[in-house]
Amino acid sequence: MYKGKRIVVVMPAYNAARTLRQTHAEVMDQEVVDLVIVVDDRSRDETVAVASSLPNTMVHVHRDNLGYGANQKTCYRLALDQGADIVIMVHPDYQYTPKLIPAMTSMIGNGLYHCVLGSRILGGYALKGGMPVYKYIANRFLTLAGNVLMEAKLSEFHTGYRAFSRELLEVIPFRLNSNDFVFDNQMLAQILWCGYTIAEVSCPTKYFAEASSINFVRSLRYGAGCLRTALDFRLAKMGKKNIRILPGDLLHRLDIN
Repeated sequence: MYKGKRIVVVMPAYNAARTLRQTHAEVMDQEVVDLVIVVDDRSRDETVAVASSLPNTMVHVHRDNLGYGANQKTCYRLALDQGADIVIMVHPDYQYTPKLIPAMTSMIGNGLYHCVLGSRILGGYALKGGMPVYKYIANRFLTLAGNVLMEAKLSEFHTGYRAFSRELLEVIPFRLNSNDFVFDNQMLAQILWCGYTIAEVSCPTKYFAEASSINFVRSLRYGAGCLRTALDFRLAKMGKKNIRILPGDLLHRLDIN
Protein backbone atom coordinates (compact mmCIF):
# COMPACT_ATOMS: atom_id res chain seq x y z
CA MET A 1 0.00 0.00 0.00
CA TYR A 2 1.20 3.50 -0.80
CA LYS A 3 -0.75 6.51 0.52
CA GLY A 4 -3.89 4.42 0.66
CA LYS A 5 -3.42 3.06 -2.87
CA ARG A 6 -3.37 -0.70 -3.50
CA ILE A 7 -0.22 -1.83 -5.34
CA VAL A 8 -0.36 -4.98 -7.47
CA VAL A 9 2.63 -6.45 -9.29
CA VAL A 10 1.84 -8.60 -12.33
CA MET A 11 4.19 -11.16 -13.85
CA PRO A 12 3.48 -12.52 -17.34
CA ALA A 13 5.22 -15.89 -17.06
CA TYR A 14 6.38 -18.49 -19.54
CA ASN A 15 8.95 -21.14 -18.56
CA ALA A 16 10.12 -18.96 -15.67
CA ALA A 17 10.56 -21.65 -12.99
CA ARG A 18 14.32 -21.06 -12.56
CA THR A 19 14.05 -17.35 -11.83
CA LEU A 20 10.51 -16.78 -10.53
CA ARG A 21 11.25 -17.42 -6.85
CA GLN A 22 14.21 -15.01 -6.80
CA THR A 23 12.24 -12.30 -8.62
CA HIS A 24 9.25 -12.73 -6.33
CA ALA A 25 11.41 -12.50 -3.19
CA GLU A 26 12.88 -9.19 -4.32
CA VAL A 27 9.42 -7.89 -5.25
CA MET A 28 8.12 -8.66 -1.77
CA ASP A 29 11.17 -6.98 -0.21
CA GLN A 30 9.67 -3.76 -1.57
CA GLU A 31 7.24 -3.15 1.26
CA VAL A 32 4.65 -1.26 -0.80
CA VAL A 33 3.45 -4.35 -2.73
CA ASP A 34 0.04 -5.71 -1.66
CA LEU A 35 -0.36 -8.59 -4.12
CA VAL A 36 1.54 -10.42 -6.85
CA ILE A 37 -0.35 -11.92 -9.80
CA VAL A 38 1.42 -14.56 -11.91
CA VAL A 39 -0.22 -15.44 -15.21
CA ASP A 40 1.25 -18.55 -16.78
CA ASP A 41 0.99 -18.87 -20.56
CA ARG A 42 1.03 -22.68 -20.65
CA SER A 43 4.63 -23.17 -19.57
CA ARG A 44 6.42 -26.45 -20.19
CA ASP A 45 8.41 -26.31 -16.96
CA GLU A 46 7.48 -26.05 -13.26
CA THR A 47 6.44 -22.38 -13.36
CA VAL A 48 2.92 -23.04 -12.05
CA ALA A 49 4.15 -25.24 -9.21
CA VAL A 50 6.71 -22.65 -8.13
CA ALA A 51 4.22 -19.78 -8.39
CA SER A 52 1.61 -21.70 -6.39
CA SER A 53 4.10 -22.11 -3.53
CA LEU A 54 4.80 -18.38 -3.20
CA PRO A 55 3.14 -16.27 -0.49
CA ASN A 56 0.77 -13.40 -1.22
CA THR A 57 0.47 -14.57 -4.83
CA MET A 58 -2.50 -15.18 -7.11
CA VAL A 59 -1.85 -17.66 -9.94
CA HIS A 60 -3.81 -17.83 -13.18
CA VAL A 61 -3.04 -20.42 -15.88
CA HIS A 62 -3.95 -20.14 -19.56
CA ARG A 63 -5.25 -23.40 -20.99
CA ASP A 64 -3.35 -22.71 -24.21
CA ASN A 65 -0.27 -20.70 -25.10
CA LEU A 66 -1.87 -17.43 -26.18
CA GLY A 67 1.15 -15.15 -26.51
CA TYR A 68 2.91 -12.41 -24.55
CA GLY A 69 0.33 -9.74 -25.37
CA ALA A 70 -2.57 -11.99 -24.40
CA ASN A 71 -0.77 -12.75 -21.15
CA GLN A 72 -0.56 -9.05 -20.31
CA LYS A 73 -4.24 -8.56 -21.11
CA THR A 74 -5.07 -11.18 -18.50
CA CYS A 75 -2.60 -9.63 -16.04
CA TYR A 76 -4.17 -6.20 -16.23
CA ARG A 77 -7.75 -7.51 -16.16
CA LEU A 78 -7.05 -9.53 -13.02
CA ALA A 79 -5.20 -6.65 -11.35
CA LEU A 80 -8.14 -4.31 -11.92
CA ASP A 81 -10.53 -7.01 -10.67
CA GLN A 82 -8.42 -7.21 -7.50
CA GLY A 83 -8.84 -3.50 -6.85
CA ALA A 84 -5.39 -2.33 -7.93
CA ASP A 85 -4.79 1.43 -7.93
CA ILE A 86 -1.27 1.05 -9.34
CA VAL A 87 -0.18 -1.92 -11.48
CA ILE A 88 3.48 -2.71 -12.09
CA MET A 89 4.58 -5.30 -14.63
CA VAL A 90 7.79 -7.11 -13.71
CA HIS A 91 9.12 -9.94 -15.88
CA PRO A 92 9.75 -13.04 -13.73
CA ASP A 93 13.07 -13.78 -15.48
CA TYR A 94 14.95 -11.37 -13.15
CA GLN A 95 16.25 -9.28 -16.05
CA TYR A 96 14.82 -6.10 -14.46
CA THR A 97 15.42 -5.34 -10.80
CA PRO A 98 12.26 -5.06 -8.68
CA LYS A 99 14.10 -2.57 -6.44
CA LEU A 100 12.69 0.27 -8.57
CA ILE A 101 9.11 -0.56 -7.59
CA PRO A 102 8.95 2.02 -4.74
CA ALA A 103 10.27 4.79 -7.02
CA MET A 104 7.84 3.96 -9.82
CA THR A 105 4.99 3.67 -7.31
CA SER A 106 5.70 7.08 -5.80
CA MET A 107 5.76 8.79 -9.21
CA ILE A 108 2.25 7.52 -9.91
CA GLY A 109 0.96 7.54 -6.35
CA ASN A 110 1.83 11.21 -5.91
CA GLY A 111 -0.18 12.15 -8.98
CA LEU A 112 2.81 13.11 -11.15
CA TYR A 113 2.36 10.54 -13.93
CA HIS A 114 0.05 7.74 -15.03
CA CYS A 115 2.76 5.65 -16.71
CA VAL A 116 6.39 5.04 -15.72
CA LEU A 117 8.87 2.92 -17.69
CA GLY A 118 12.09 1.34 -16.46
CA SER A 119 14.57 2.31 -19.19
CA ARG A 120 17.63 0.18 -19.99
CA ILE A 121 19.04 2.98 -22.14
CA LEU A 122 19.14 5.79 -19.57
CA GLY A 123 22.44 5.53 -17.73
CA GLY A 124 23.91 3.23 -20.38
CA TYR A 125 22.79 0.04 -18.65
CA ALA A 126 21.77 -1.91 -21.76
CA LEU A 127 25.21 -2.75 -23.12
CA LYS A 128 26.73 -2.86 -19.63
CA GLY A 129 24.14 -5.44 -18.67
CA GLY A 130 24.95 -7.63 -21.66
CA MET A 131 22.36 -6.65 -24.27
CA PRO A 132 23.54 -8.04 -27.64
CA VAL A 133 24.87 -5.28 -29.89
CA TYR A 134 22.43 -6.07 -32.72
CA LYS A 135 19.51 -5.74 -30.30
CA TYR A 136 20.87 -2.46 -29.01
CA ILE A 137 21.18 -1.05 -32.54
CA ALA A 138 17.65 -2.24 -33.40
CA ASN A 139 16.35 -0.70 -30.16
CA ARG A 140 17.90 2.67 -30.97
CA PHE A 141 16.59 2.67 -34.56
CA LEU A 142 13.04 1.64 -33.61
CA THR A 143 12.97 4.13 -30.73
CA LEU A 144 14.08 6.94 -33.03
CA ALA A 145 11.35 6.05 -35.53
CA GLY A 146 8.78 5.87 -32.75
CA ASN A 147 9.78 9.24 -31.31
CA VAL A 148 9.67 10.96 -34.70
CA LEU A 149 6.39 9.46 -35.89
CA MET A 150 4.60 9.67 -32.54
CA GLU A 151 6.11 12.96 -31.41
CA ALA A 152 7.50 11.42 -28.22
CA LYS A 153 10.78 11.83 -26.34
CA LEU A 154 11.37 8.39 -24.86
CA SER A 155 14.79 6.82 -24.42
CA GLU A 156 13.27 3.47 -25.44
CA PHE A 157 9.91 1.98 -26.38
CA HIS A 158 10.86 -1.63 -25.76
CA THR A 159 11.33 -2.13 -22.03
CA GLY A 160 9.24 -4.76 -20.32
CA TYR A 161 9.28 -2.96 -16.95
CA ARG A 162 6.19 -0.75 -16.74
CA ALA A 163 3.92 0.85 -14.15
CA PHE A 164 0.39 2.14 -14.77
CA SER A 165 -2.33 3.92 -12.83
CA ARG A 166 -5.77 2.35 -12.62
CA GLU A 167 -7.22 5.33 -14.49
CA LEU A 168 -4.88 4.76 -17.42
CA LEU A 169 -5.68 1.05 -17.71
CA GLU A 170 -9.39 1.84 -17.62
CA VAL A 171 -9.06 4.46 -20.39
CA ILE A 172 -6.82 2.91 -23.03
CA PRO A 173 -8.32 0.04 -25.10
CA PHE A 174 -5.42 -2.39 -24.57
CA ARG A 175 -7.73 -5.36 -25.12
CA LEU A 176 -7.78 -4.47 -28.85
CA ASN A 177 -4.02 -4.90 -29.15
CA SER A 178 -2.07 -7.82 -30.58
CA ASN A 179 -1.60 -11.01 -28.57
CA ASP A 180 2.05 -11.05 -29.65
CA PHE A 181 5.09 -9.02 -28.54
CA VAL A 182 4.08 -5.87 -30.43
CA PHE A 183 1.41 -5.44 -27.75
CA ASP A 184 3.98 -3.44 -25.75
CA ASN A 185 4.51 -0.95 -28.55
CA GLN A 186 0.81 -0.62 -29.31
CA MET A 187 0.07 0.11 -25.67
CA LEU A 188 2.56 2.98 -25.57
CA ALA A 189 1.05 4.33 -28.80
CA GLN A 190 -2.39 4.32 -27.15
CA ILE A 191 -1.05 6.11 -24.07
CA LEU A 192 0.55 8.82 -26.19
CA TRP A 193 -2.55 9.07 -28.40
CA CYS A 194 -4.71 9.74 -25.35
CA GLY A 195 -2.46 12.58 -24.28
CA TYR A 196 -0.68 11.09 -21.28
CA THR A 197 2.94 11.89 -20.47
CA ILE A 198 5.19 8.84 -20.03
CA ALA A 199 7.94 9.05 -17.40
CA GLU A 200 11.12 6.98 -17.34
CA VAL A 201 13.57 5.86 -14.65
CA SER A 202 17.03 4.45 -15.27
CA CYS A 203 16.97 0.68 -14.80
CA PRO A 204 19.94 -1.72 -14.47
CA THR A 205 19.33 -4.96 -16.37
CA LYS A 206 20.95 -8.38 -16.65
CA TYR A 207 21.21 -10.63 -19.69
CA PHE A 208 21.92 -14.28 -18.91
CA ALA A 209 20.91 -17.74 -20.05
CA GLU A 210 17.72 -17.91 -17.98
CA ALA A 211 16.47 -14.47 -19.09
CA SER A 212 13.67 -14.63 -21.63
CA SER A 213 14.33 -13.56 -25.20
CA ILE A 214 12.68 -13.92 -28.59
CA ASN A 215 14.46 -15.48 -31.55
CA PHE A 216 15.77 -13.57 -34.55
CA VAL A 217 12.75 -14.24 -36.80
CA ARG A 218 10.29 -13.07 -34.15
CA SER A 219 12.53 -10.07 -33.48
CA LEU A 220 12.18 -9.09 -37.14
CA ARG A 221 8.42 -9.51 -36.94
CA TYR A 222 8.35 -7.41 -33.78
CA GLY A 223 10.44 -4.67 -35.39
CA ALA A 224 8.14 -4.54 -38.42
CA GLY A 225 5.14 -4.37 -36.10
CA CYS A 226 6.67 -1.43 -34.19
CA LEU A 227 7.29 0.49 -37.39
CA ARG A 228 3.76 -0.20 -38.59
CA THR A 229 2.33 0.97 -35.26
CA ALA A 230 4.30 4.23 -35.39
CA LEU A 231 3.33 4.86 -39.02
CA ASP A 232 -0.33 4.12 -38.29
CA PHE A 233 -0.18 6.58 -35.39
CA ARG A 234 1.16 9.30 -37.70
CA LEU A 235 -1.43 8.61 -40.40
CA ALA A 236 -4.23 8.64 -37.82
CA LYS A 237 -2.94 11.91 -36.38
CA MET A 238 -3.02 13.40 -39.89
CA GLY A 239 -6.59 12.20 -40.35
CA LYS A 240 -5.65 9.94 -43.24
CA LYS A 241 -6.43 6.59 -41.65
CA ASN A 242 -8.66 5.15 -38.92
CA ILE A 243 -6.73 2.78 -36.67
CA ARG A 244 -8.72 0.19 -34.74
CA ILE A 245 -6.52 0.23 -31.64
CA LEU A 246 -6.58 4.05 -31.31
CA PRO A 247 -9.65 5.75 -29.79
CA GLY A 248 -11.79 7.63 -32.28
CA ASP A 249 -11.42 10.95 -30.46
CA LEU A 250 -8.76 12.79 -28.48
CA LEU A 251 -11.00 14.19 -25.78
CA HIS A 252 -9.05 12.54 -22.99
CA ARG A 253 -5.96 14.77 -23.12
CA LEU A 254 -4.34 15.64 -19.82
CA ASP A 255 -1.98 18.40 -18.70
CA ILE A 256 0.26 16.19 -16.63
CA ASN A 257 3.98 16.99 -16.82
